[in-house]
Amino acid sequence: MGAFKELTMWQALHDTVEKYPESEALVCPEFGIRMTYAQFYQKCREVAKGLIALGIQKGDHVSLWATNVPEWVYLQFSLGMIGGVLVTVNTNYKSHELEYLLKQSDSTTLFMIEGYRDSNYYQIIREIIPNLDETQPGNINATNLPMLKNIVFIGKRDSLPGMFTFDDIVLMGSSLSDAELDKRINECDIHDVINMQYTSGTTGFPKGVMLTHYNIVNNAIMVGDVMGMTSSDRLIIHVPLFHCFGCVMSTLNCVTHGSTMVVMEYFDPLKSLQAVQNEKCTAINGVPTMFIAMLNHPDFSKYDMSTLRTGIMAGAPCPVETMNQVRTIMHCPEVVIAFGQTECSPVMTMTRRDDPVDLRVSTVGRLLPGIEGKIVDPETGEDLPPNTQGEIVTRSACVMKGYYNMPEATTNAIDKEGWLHTGDLGSVDEHGYFKVTGRIKDMIIRGGENIYPREIEEFLLTNPKIKDVQVVGIPDEKYGEQVLAVIQLKDGQSATAEEMVQFCTGKIARHKIPKYWEFVDTFPMTASGKIQKYKLRDMFAQKYGKAASVFEAIQKQ
Repeated sequence: MGAFKELTMWQALHDTVEKYPESEALVCPEFGIRMTYAQFYQKCREVAKGLIALGIQKGDHVSLWATNVPEWVYLQFSLGMIGGVLVTVNTNYKSHELEYLLKQSDSTTLFMIEGYRDSNYYQIIREIIPNLDETQPGNINATNLPMLKNIVFIGKRDSLPGMFTFDDIVLMGSSLSDAELDKRINECDIHDVINMQYTSGTTGFPKGVMLTHYNIVNNAIMVGDVMGMTSSDRLIIHVPLFHCFGCVMSTLNCVTHGSTMVVMEYFDPLKSLQAVQNEKCTAINGVPTMFIAMLNHPDFSKYDMSTLRTGIMAGAPCPVETMNQVRTIMHCPEVVIAFGQTECSPVMTMTRRDDPVDLRVSTVGRLLPGIEGKIVDPETGEDLPPNTQGEIVTRSACVMKGYYNMPEATTNAIDKEGWLHTGDLGSVDEHGYFKVTGRIKDMIIRGGENIYPREIEEFLLTNPKIKDVQVVGIPDEKYGEQVLAVIQLKDGQSATAEEMVQFCTGKIARHKIPKYWEFVDTFPMTASGKIQKYKLRDMFAQKYGKAASVFEAIQKQ
């Protein structure tokens, strides 16, 4: 494992600050933030002292529910300094999902903004903790969330009963000495868990993926090396920071290479075009739908993209035409494809900048240095020869420590030899190039978001009218897949699609609410009585998926 470096997140940042103190570290155009590495480091130290003053111990879980605000980046590196565990919260979460995550993760502290899109976080937290307004900050006492003690509000608001503000935390830390902070920094070990990302599971409940300094710092270094990142690069970060795509392949990638993080609060194609031009970005990461939205924006031709050089497309199959446009009219000749999953920190394979274009659209590239991968028979676990479809498995120092408080799920994911079973179907050719051909699990990928049918099914079954439900992905030209719920109602019941959407709204994230609804009397079954989901998909793909052939063409490339 010679390729792996023994660095904590603090050491990675500190090394870069020593080398490039005056280089720009963080630029947040929408917030008027522009910091050199020396300034960014100082800010992270101030926030870290505040976290200690708040009472955050090494190993404590701290949830962060926010868009890509500057404080997100400060908290990522400050928690890394003091050994706190950053628990990332999907910005689309509603009350049902947030309460589950806070409880399952044993979070002691929640940092949050006012809200995002149609979610008012301030109201949602009051639904979950009804007595919050009568509570003193730092003394939360909720029977449903026994570990939660602190809520910290990021932003400006006149009245904040029960909560600290972010500024309060920084002020609390101002009385701490540098020596007290350095003591905490020195207690961190490279194999400590530093990041917990929640990934849904086929069990229907999201699982907290425990990632260490060693896992994510090394993955970030390798990803940036493949992109050719240096201290002269400027990466536009408009993917959500709560995903590994944001906080490992983007922010941590920049910090380990001395590059500039140009962070957008959330993806908006026009703002991204403006930022690439104004900030002279050289690199861009995104899922295919983001690139498509920028390329198809009516004002695309008005913006100068000529500073771009490289970037990563990941999260969904990449259409050939999109790849060609990104390479040519977006001036990204070195754009690469990455594949992996949160459980391996996240990247396992990447195409290389000098790979021929056909390999960059038809494969997900070769293994990163020091990472093993192979194709096995999903039934027997036997190794399969080249160009044979089977399950993609991987083994390396980037594989997670496990799922938090879910030993059985961990054992199911990582076998006795240390191989992580991805649940993805694929093949590998004689030259080591992997292809992803499908999924063993029923996961749906909608615009780069992983959606697990079982989670939606479990939620819908709480509706008293529903007898049984099957959720499947329907091919979709824009998003890759859309969600379809096929419902069997209880005898004598009737329901409409509108009623079902209403039932979901405000309780599960908007992207998980099925776009299509079908009501059936029976499901197609196997002889042994198992429901055949693929038949449901085929049945309704014809009805809704005029784009099915487009999607399948992409899958087969």
